[in-house]
Amino acid sequence: MAKRMWLMLLVVGLFVAAIGTYKFLQIKAAIAQGSSYQPPPETVTTIVAQSTEWAGTLTAIGTVEAVHGVMVSADLSGVVKEIAFTSGKNVGKGQVLVRLETASERAQLEQAVAQRDLAKLNIDRGKQLLERGVIAQAEFDRMQAEARTADASVNAAQALIARKTIRAPFSGVIGIRQVDLGQHLNEGDPIAPLQTLDPIYVNFTLPQQDANRLRAGTVVTVEADSMQGGLKGTVTAVNSVVDEATRNVTVQASFKNPGAKLRPGMFVDVAVDIGTREKVIALPQTAINFAPYGNSVYVVENKKSPKGQAYKGVTQRFVKTGMNRGDQVAVLSGIKPGEEVVTSGVFKLRPDAAVTVNNKIVPANSPNPKPEDS
Repeated sequence: MAKRMWLMLLVVGLFVAAIGTYKFLQIKAAIAQGSSYQPPPETVTTIVAQSTEWAGTLTAIGTVEAVHGVMVSADLSGVVKEIAFTSGKNVGKGQVLVRLETASERAQLEQAVAQRDLAKLNIDRGKQLLERGVIAQAEFDRMQAEARTADASVNAAQALIARKTIRAPFSGVIGIRQVDLGQHLNEGDPIAPLQTLDPIYVNFTLPQQDANRLRAGTVVTVEADSMQGGLKGTVTAVNSVVDEATRNVTVQASFKNPGAKLRPGMFVDVAVDIGTREKVIALPQTAINFAPYGNSVYVVENKKSPKGQAYKGVTQRFVKTGMNRGDQVAVLSGIKPGEEVVTSGVFKLRPDAAVTVNNKIVPANSPNPKPEDS
């Protein structure tokens, strides 16, 4: 009985050992096959890095503001009697925009005029009576005071009527009206925005370390998605204080604005020419692998596999980038002129990956791109 049991255990052990050996050899073969597997090369486009000179510029995001801009509002309460402007049209300084009902004020004016006329007649009579000694000097002085009071009442009534005629405080473009005929306006109620659009201001901020580079007259260029090409202007003012929260300095530039290409409230891209020249390597933005731990590019080089086979592969290089200009980004360090840099397909690469270069269709690479339908 014991002999049969030992024999059975021996057979089971041999069977398990055989299965284990088979699996070990199978796994070893799979590992060997996996280690010898070479993934197919990735197809990429490339460009040969070249050194070029870029004018030194500072870039920022600016906000367009009118040189003169207000919301025209009611000075006094009243009912709208007349609207004398058309929304979106140019108006001149002093032009009547809205007239409010002034019937009661005109009645008060007529009353004040009558009292003034009566006061003048009393003064004329008073002079004659004073010369005859019929009235005292004090009585004549009282008449003169009443005449001056009557004059003041007339002036006050006229001023009240004038305040109910709302005029443009300066020349500009009037916006969409916010009142209707017969509407009752309270003091301060808005009527329409009024903006001077030519010239126009662009306000932007720069870091405090760049503030000393700017002077009145420095050339500034702005661009916006809604306009073709850029507008050139000049710096007119640099704020005398630094924002404590951001440590930035506000700069104001003035632009001629024919055709009202820029309108108050627009965001624009600002470029300030600081008068310097800088050598950079300009690459398409698609060549840069932007990442929180650092920006990098892939450089194509001749490599050798662990088995000594030669192939064309890539090396990852961390780079320092500068400003953008059109489709290009400036690389300040990390690559050298003459090196072949991958411009598309970067996202699918890894260090030492094999690549195939196909430059039949390449990414846009213009410092001054123009929209296709411009």
